Amino acid sequence: MEWWTPEQAGLIGAVLGGGLCGILLGAIGGGVCGPLAGKGMARRFVMSYLGVLGVIGLGLLATGVVGIAVKQPYHVWYALALPGLLCTVLVGVMFFAMHRAYAAHDRRRLAAEEIRRG
Repeated sequence: MEWWTPEQAGLIGAVLGGGLCGILLGAIGGGVCGPLAGKGMARRFVMSYLGVLGVIGLGLLATGVVGIAVKQPYHVWYALALPGLLCTVLVGVMFFAMHRAYAAHDRRRLAAEEIRRG
């Protein structure tokens, strides 16, 4: 038995892939977390946010894989696996980029502190 129809799958894929993941990754992830990381601010929030998005992406991907395993039709598992894969990969890239931004800020802060000391 199918989990949903092809029409419902299109809606799910559009909402999960285009809408939700786009807003969560693009607007908030890149637009808010990027500048915060560049300034060395809100480290716990940024890294936790990316961790939660990573878990959501892995959950979607795992659900898509379960759909494949239980022989769901293409439109069922693809609507879950594609946003899950994109979210997981993009969050992984963003996580390392934010980590590097915070590390660079810490290096600059330590260098400035060392210069102040003389």
